[in-house]
Amino acid sequence: MDNSTPPITPELVAEYGLKSGEYNSIISLLGRTPTLTELAIFSAMWNEHCSYKSSKKWLRTLPTQAPHIIQGPGENAGVVDIGDGEAIIFKMESHNHPSFIAPYQGAATGVGGILRDIFTMGARPIAVLNMLRFGHPNHPITRHLLADVVRGIGDYGNAFGVPTIGGDTDFDEGYNGNILVNAMAIGYAESNKIFYSKANCANIPIVYLGAKTGRDGIHGASMASAEFTNEKKEHEPNIQIGDPFAGKRLLEACLELMKNNAVIAIQDMGAAGLTCSAVEIGAKSNLGIELNLSAIPCRELSMTAHEIMLSESQERMLMVLRPDKEDEAKAIFKKWELEFVVVGQTIAEQRFIVRYQKKVKANLPIKELSNKAPEYDQLWSLPDLPDAIFTLPPSPDHASALSSLLSSPNMCSRRWIWEQYDYLVMGNTVQPPGGNAAVIKLEGSLKGIAACINVTPRYCKADPLEGGKQAVAEVWRNLTSVGADPLAVTDSLNFGNPERPQIMSEFVQCIKGIGEACRALDFPVVSGNVSLYNETLRKEIPPTPAIGGIGLLPDARISATLALKAETDVILLIGKKGEHLGQSIYLRNIHNQNQGLPPRVNLTLERKNGDFIRHLIRSDLLTAVHDISDGGLIIALAEMAMAGGYGATIALPADIESVPGFLFGEDQARYVVTCKTENLFQIVQKAKAANILLTKLGTVEGTTLNVLDTLTISVAELKKGHEKWFYSYMGENQELPDNLDISQENA
Repeated sequence: MDNSTPPITPELVAEYGLKSGEYNSIISLLGRTPTLTELAIFSAMWNEHCSYKSSKKWLRTLPTQAPHIIQGPGENAGVVDIGDGEAIIFKMESHNHPSFIAPYQGAATGVGGILRDIFTMGARPIAVLNMLRFGHPNHPITRHLLADVVRGIGDYGNAFGVPTIGGDTDFDEGYNGNILVNAMAIGYAESNKIFYSKANCANIPIVYLGAKTGRDGIHGASMASAEFTNEKKEHEPNIQIGDPFAGKRLLEACLELMKNNAVIAIQDMGAAGLTCSAVEIGAKSNLGIELNLSAIPCRELSMTAHEIMLSESQERMLMVLRPDKEDEAKAIFKKWELEFVVVGQTIAEQRFIVRYQKKVKANLPIKELSNKAPEYDQLWSLPDLPDAIFTLPPSPDHASALSSLLSSPNMCSRRWIWEQYDYLVMGNTVQPPGGNAAVIKLEGSLKGIAACINVTPRYCKADPLEGGKQAVAEVWRNLTSVGADPLAVTDSLNFGNPERPQIMSEFVQCIKGIGEACRALDFPVVSGNVSLYNETLRKEIPPTPAIGGIGLLPDARISATLALKAETDVILLIGKKGEHLGQSIYLRNIHNQNQGLPPRVNLTLERKNGDFIRHLIRSDLLTAVHDISDGGLIIALAEMAMAGGYGATIALPADIESVPGFLFGEDQARYVVTCKTENLFQIVQKAKAANILLTKLGTVEGTTLNVLDTLTISVAELKKGHEKWFYSYMGENQELPDNLDISQENA
């Protein structure tokens, strides 16, 4: 054992992100003082980002199994069976801290990392999405962060050649000191050709694949497990540098090698780099791992053992390779101009042995490294909920309120963002960003995959249980609105410091809500990520449990869009008439109030109404579908009108409780749909038979959005304001062309 390391002091232990009690556990486990390299390895494996030590108790409560689930949490990504020997692989991850410190590289490497999670399992990536949260638009760094994050996502995805098909972006001052950048990727594979990280026998070579190792990203996982101070610059060495062209070559080389039956096990080098990938392979395989760091290809001189072990340099893999395939595999990686080096082997003894320059730098029990990380039952209590009763101020002009909402930062078009992305590359995009959910068709098949991401942090802050339920329910509605059968979800759970009971209470209640909704909707969680300590100087972000969902369309040609299609089409409301204004966008933006409880989520009703909507879509009875969410009924109608270029006339029902509630209420389990006049009777009869609440609202007609005796406003004027905000904010094309075509029908 190498004893030439500096003394392990309490200051050094703290620098490596370990608590004193955790360090004492390490000494007890080893029966000695660890070497510096061993300390680094423990710090990587036992930090919050890798070990989930504050969250895994609660993650175990989530539903993760169903007949169509091939692989749930615990692998690089989740795997869902879509029939006919085909599978979809998908996952979402966070890259929050790196993207705040270095927004371009942080966002780019977030995309690169999630893509590797997908093709590590043998899947070809077919789409990516993202969930972004920024501070107040007037905050001095928001515009810069937004520009560089979007550029980083676009540059990596575009160069890699995968379409960015959807996402969710909002602004709130709660993210001034800690933005969120979550990336989701989807891949396709044959269901009997999935690759995992579990090896099957000892004395098999371990191969390092991809790019060289540098000093970028060292302590990156530890940084992601700590709060920020106000000094961002001190963390810049922890940021990884991405190379999308190397990532693309790595994809092609890995998939080519996988076809040749050469791969026994494979693991992406993500958080904590070589350390985490090697330990995970060994622990899952009930084997040990022996590494020779002197064989690792480095791009920087004089790297130490612990630097090599902790580096998070991008575009790297670790593979357990069939010995008889070594020459063939090496030739493939040489062709793709990538590193291919045997750096170790699996061993029967369950130890993690690391050698460097002929010295043993680490000799650790591998199972304990992986499975014996501390597990904390952090203090929490039921949160104090806001008063459900509040006084609504006098209503302003409703047309002005509608126009103001649609041109506001959080309700305006995100076209400026998604125009930076190539969302049509590969040629399979059926519905692009901007609709209910994105839809891509599978190559050589009629099937389509729908995907979206959603979360409403203001709901989660006011009532975390209902907020967690609503995040899942809205994803369910989004997928339903294009006609897809919701299959499964991935999550990225973004919260503040779990050591503070208030934050842990939000986390626990959100998890409970997510679990309740997923069980009720048969919508299991198959993969995901937890990102804690998202705060600066003890100012936490709003609780943001992002939910990404996928759904299956039997025929991608039969997918519904939100655009109004034709004059005389009938407009219908599925679900109750709106009344709930607590925590609504209307209350916040128009009246500058943040009061009341969020809307209740009736999961039985969500399922019933969603099943009914999909039945109508597949019966070819609807011409447009849009779920109702932020801003209520009138926002949904306006978005449908702007997308189609048609106006609409509706009447106020006689039995509504209030005009603002009917127009702007955010009650759940609701949809606006349109149909041809000749199909109205059949739809009404079906609704009666299924006990579905249906209200006829009006008709598609003209060029104005007209609520009789309440508001009248030009659709063209609404569209101009809706499209303009982002371009003006980013200093581009402030005067948009009058003929700007935003119709979903032209995708």
